[in-house]
Amino acid sequence: MTILFYVGLFMASVIITLAGCHLFTNGIEWLGKRMNISEGAVGSVFAAVGTTLPETSIPIIAIFFGAGREQMEVGLGAILGAPFMLSTLVLPILALLLVLYAKLGKRTATFKLNYGEVRVDISFFLVSYVLALTCAMIPSKGFHIAVALVLLAMYVYYMKLKFSAEDEESEGGGDELEPLLFARGYTKPSYLVIGAQGIVGLLGLVGGAHLFVTAANSISAELQVSPLILALLIAPLATELPEMSNSFLWLYRKKDRLAVGNVTGAMVFQGSIPVSVGLLGTEWTLGTTALATMVLAVIAMGLSLLQAVWSGHWRPWLLSGSALLYLGYTLFLYTHGS
Repeated sequence: MTILFYVGLFMASVIITLAGCHLFTNGIEWLGKRMNISEGAVGSVFAAVGTTLPETSIPIIAIFFGAGREQMEVGLGAILGAPFMLSTLVLPILALLLVLYAKLGKRTATFKLNYGEVRVDISFFLVSYVLALTCAMIPSKGFHIAVALVLLAMYVYYMKLKFSAEDEESEGGGDELEPLLFARGYTKPSYLVIGAQGIVGLLGLVGGAHLFVTAANSISAELQVSPLILALLIAPLATELPEMSNSFLWLYRKKDRLAVGNVTGAMVFQGSIPVSVGLLGTEWTLGTTALATMVLAVIAMGLSLLQAVWSGHWRPWLLSGSALLYLGYTLFLYTHGS
């Protein structure tokens, strides 16, 4: 009976997350429309920052308010885990879902994107993360502080680029914007109602993710699943659940710029703001395991950028290949400890 209760809890977490996702994506699209902001900025900045802020609080609290080495490692793990998951798992799953939706006849198996935006996002992330990797090789606090300030300035410049960009329509376009769920009868809902819906949706996303972790922890304990598997697969998936849910829903609705921008924009944010927190609040001494996640994230996104530059577009089967980096790394840790 206990296991059935936890399975029910797990299903409830999925339902809550999907409901929150529907509210948040609808609200964030309306915010962009009311503010006359490009779809690229809505996905890469508003949606990306909104869904990453809750998990960004983890390293801030762990680093600046925690006590001891373990808390510091939790903070560093939270900082480095997100870009690794987004680059080697979430983007590949997005590519596989694109193919699945096409097989089901819901859409074509081609990303409809403004690849100029994609290249900008990936380039900003790669520069930020390579700088962070360099800091791990140079144990100088002064250098780390300087790089942290550069990363913060880069993100401010990135937002300026996004908000000043014209809303060029990507090839293929998506569905028309449906009415705001909190104000279906209004053609121009107020910022207050839009904000209220967005906050409720975000709370649903965060609450669903936390419930997901609770249920997964309980089920793994009941089934005596290895804590290592839990740490590698379940917990990271839960922290990225908001980004994944939003992107999967937007992809289904053929709003590819929002779907991909939510992921690549989150990577730019995660590679700049949380990394700056780590550089300022820790010695930034990283072990082999942590460095490996950074290198793999750089490789995955480097290949994605190369594909976008070389052929001018993404082939889903090539993009999904980055999942091999995640699977290989997971298998290596499982067979060799930590």
